[in-house]
Amino acid sequence: MGLRAAIPLSAVLFVAFLAGRSMADDRVAPPVAAVNTTNGIALKGYDPVAYFTTGKPTPGTAEFSSSWNGASYRFASAANLHLFAADPEEYAPQYGGYCAYAISINRIADIDPSEWAIVDHKLYLNNNTFSQALWSLNKHGRIISGDRNWAALPKTSTDNLAKEAIVP
Repeated sequence: MGLRAAIPLSAVLFVAFLAGRSMADDRVAPPVAAVNTTNGIALKGYDPVAYFTTGKPTPGTAEFSSSWNGASYRFASAANLHLFAADPEEYAPQYGGYCAYAISINRIADIDPSEWAIVDHKLYLNNNTFSQALWSLNKHGRIISGDRNWAALPKTSTDNLAKEAIVP
């Protein structure tokens, strides 16, 4: 019997999988938008300030909206819009509003506004109940990984939009 027959097919497939995986890991990730939006609206239209002030996801309205960092944010009240305008980085979600768990494992995923947490006065959102649960098992460790991965992830240029003034 030749050498070819002595190597199990599963071993060959496993080696091929590893070779393909290492080649895939070496590829440069395509850039993503710096802010996760749907039709230009961040947080699926939810008010980022409300997570801090009311402790629950609250839909915003078009009446109270403003642009920041290349995206339109909506608010439930003029008061929330003014709080955001005074310090948008205080209230804007981390990782551009993408799923915190996905970012922590170097992936990109959309969010569900009802899956969230505030840690060290920063808003983190997740894709679903399962990713929220996995992220919550080690929030601080996931945040360290997420911060590292988000910083290294190429983002599409927003040119001067990152410094765009908020007009309440």
